[in-house]
Amino acid sequence: MKKHLLSVSVAALLAGTLALPAVAQNVAIVNGKPVPKARLEALEAQVKAQAARTGQPVPPEVTQQLRDEVIAREVFMQEAERRGIQGSDAYRKNMELARQSVMINALFEDFKAKNEVTDAEAKAEYDRLVAAQAPAAGTKEIKARHILVEKESEAKDLIAQIKKGAKFEDLAKKASKDPGSGAQGGDLGWSNPSSYVPEFAEAMSKLKKGEMTDAPVKTQFGYHIIRVDDTRDAKAPEPPKFEDVKAQVKQQMEQQKLAKFQEDLRGKAKIE
Repeated sequence: MKKHLLSVSVAALLAGTLALPAVAQNVAIVNGKPVPKARLEALEAQVKAQAARTGQPVPPEVTQQLRDEVIAREVFMQEAERRGIQGSDAYRKNMELARQSVMINALFEDFKAKNEVTDAEAKAEYDRLVAAQAPAAGTKEIKARHILVEKESEAKDLIAQIKKGAKFEDLAKKASKDPGSGAQGGDLGWSNPSSYVPEFAEAMSKLKKGEMTDAPVKTQFGYHIIRVDDTRDAKAPEPPKFEDVKAQVKQQMEQQKLAKFQEDLRGKAKIE
């Protein structure tokens, strides 16, 4: 009796052991049909590849979400097959479009895999972009203030008050229609004249440190009184570290290479 029970137990254990590989190969069994784990792995590979291109991490919970997605697709596929959807004209047309998309995407992925952007190429492009942001020799930045009013007569009156000793900053706070700078006494901070509308930029560029416009300057916004507080040589903005933007630089260069590849293929094609 004991020997019989032992044999049954061993048989059950062996059966379970033999079944493990089959279960391990599937994500789930849906209505008796196995869902291969290869589908989940393919979907995970797509998500990880996309994350790698953007330099973003893949959250741990994504695996479970993708598993649920694979199972849901199987449920919907079985229902579509039950209804005979695969025999419809719309299905056949869409399948041809899908086949083209898959083939084209595979072509582009193959191209990118064989034309990866190296760290050296990315660093060279980074250096080029940083150099391009450097201001031209002799470029100046100006620290200015202004008062903006609607009428020329108002501007002339304010100029007269300033020449008689009124403080520019106080009048800017009271009279300026520019909500941003008005509350700061008309302060516009440091900037390149080219960042302003042409009329304003031209008038500001003619002033030396400490000088104010003698006449109102008309622009599309109204009438301005401008005073230059200081000038300095323009400086390039502090660039981000290469390591912080390497992924983005590589992605942009990959897109440029792929666009050139696509353009070359179109150019070589004989189209009648």
